[in-house]
Amino acid sequence: MFSRSLLYFGMFFLALAAYAQAPQRPTQKPATRNPHGALNVPCENCHTSLSWKPIRSIPEFDHDKTGYPLRGMHEKVQCNQCHVKLVFANVGQKCSDCHADIHRGQLGANCESCHTVKGWKVSVTAIRDHQNRFPLIGAHAALDCESCHKGAATGQFQGLATQCYSCHATEYKGTTNPNHQTAGFPTRCEPCHSTNSWLNANFDHSSIGFPLTNAHADPPRVCQDCHINNNYNLTTTACVSCHLKNFQAATNPHHVAGGFSQTCQQCHTTIAWQPAAFDHTSVGFSLTNAHANPPRICADCHINNNYNITTTACASCHLKDYNTALTPVNHVQLAFPTACESCHDTVRWTNGKFDHAATGFPLTNSHMVPPRVCADCHINNNYNLTSTACATCHLKDYNTAATPINHLQVGFPTTCQLCHDTTLWTNGKFDHNTTTFPLTGFHTTVACANCHVNNNYTTLPTDCYGCHKANYDATTNPNHTSVGFPTTCATCHTTASWLGATFNHTWFRIPHHNAQCSDCHSNSANYQVFVCTVCHTKAQTDPKHSGVKNYVWNSTNCYQCHKQ
Repeated sequence: MFSRSLLYFGMFFLALAAYAQAPQRPTQKPATRNPHGALNVPCENCHTSLSWKPIRSIPEFDHDKTGYPLRGMHEKVQCNQCHVKLVFANVGQKCSDCHADIHRGQLGANCESCHTVKGWKVSVTAIRDHQNRFPLIGAHAALDCESCHKGAATGQFQGLATQCYSCHATEYKGTTNPNHQTAGFPTRCEPCHSTNSWLNANFDHSSIGFPLTNAHADPPRVCQDCHINNNYNLTTTACVSCHLKNFQAATNPHHVAGGFSQTCQQCHTTIAWQPAAFDHTSVGFSLTNAHANPPRICADCHINNNYNITTTACASCHLKDYNTALTPVNHVQLAFPTACESCHDTVRWTNGKFDHAATGFPLTNSHMVPPRVCADCHINNNYNLTSTACATCHLKDYNTAATPINHLQVGFPTTCQLCHDTTLWTNGKFDHNTTTFPLTGFHTTVACANCHVNNNYTTLPTDCYGCHKANYDATTNPNHTSVGFPTTCATCHTTASWLGATFNHTWFRIPHHNAQCSDCHSNSANYQVFVCTVCHTKAQTDPKHSGVKNYVWNSTNCYQCHKQ
């Protein structure tokens, strides 16, 4: 018995040791009964010891430590209004998860684009994405959505027109200054109005081709100043369409009596109706000098309000001045042309000057100085001269001219300008180069009478022999006459000097060893005969021609070989 007890006792200790060495399992906790899911908040923060329901009036729960802090209107909402299920984590965070979309999805799913947690009501200024076909600017930006979207509460945000009139028809119809309907104004409001304010409308008048400038704009104009009786259907921009009364009443000058054009802008501007200024150059008659100063008025020239003048001729206004003109000559008596501008200008009527060059006869030198008057040439008031020939005025000078020769006796031509100029009549010089015999060399120093013997200025020959026959006959070296030299003196002589003549020997150049003509031409009566053997003796030439075929010592044979 004792042994069996000891055996049992030993087995107990073995089992206890094995249990101590075996891995220990954790102590099992009782399963939770929390219906809210994983929630690390003590139950007593929301519940009381009396009952699970109702929860405490002010639960001790910090919603800011969750992923959805409560702000604005959400702060006053009961927990079970959002957490309708006991598992608090099963609540959406999008607005549409709790709030029905009365816009029916037309504006997208992001409610926060327009609304905030402060309240559903929203002003347009809070809308960031109204940049569609109708951006909100000016006064439109300060309006509530319902101001334009009358069905906003039921989600009607589409289908509105963008034309101003679609919303502002009442304002259009109620406007009386000016009355839009009566005037037939277009319903396109933006040409005059802006989105900043319906009032203070401003129309760009230049857009219709008639900008308002100067007096048309100042003092500040209102539409009725021009659009009388609310007439906005004007079809012309002509000044007279508004200013006909001014045109008809104008008397200085009288517009109607003068038959003035009704294109008022030719004289008037928008700065002021008066003073008017007409650009006289536009009619082809510029007003200069005395025509402009002293300050002229139209009536100075347009006598009796006559503005139908069709000519710009001076005489049309200055005929009286022409008829009474006596200085420098009587214009009427001498039948002067009435082309006054030939002598007069607009600077001063009494300071007439005639441009004589316009007649083809300019006045130069003595024709001008000493200061000439017309009567110096136009004797007995003869202004009908038809010739510019010198002799028409200087025939007396021609007839009495005796130096250097008697012009009349010799029969000089009356083309005085061949020898005379306007500088000095008595200093006549004849340019012999204008004839067929120009003077060169010694001929330029010879007096006229040396050649023109017995005052012969008409039948003189132009060949040398005609004047130099005596020199030809008297020449003995060589004797021109006996030899029968030709009388074409220029073959050997020049005008520089009669002596020192040279002859072009052609085949036999000279000078030839300083030889004179007579050294070779031994027969002075016949220059066809020449001799070489006088200088070139036989004794000199034979040795030099030894072996030369057909060599013969005589002058003719010498020349056949020695032409140079």
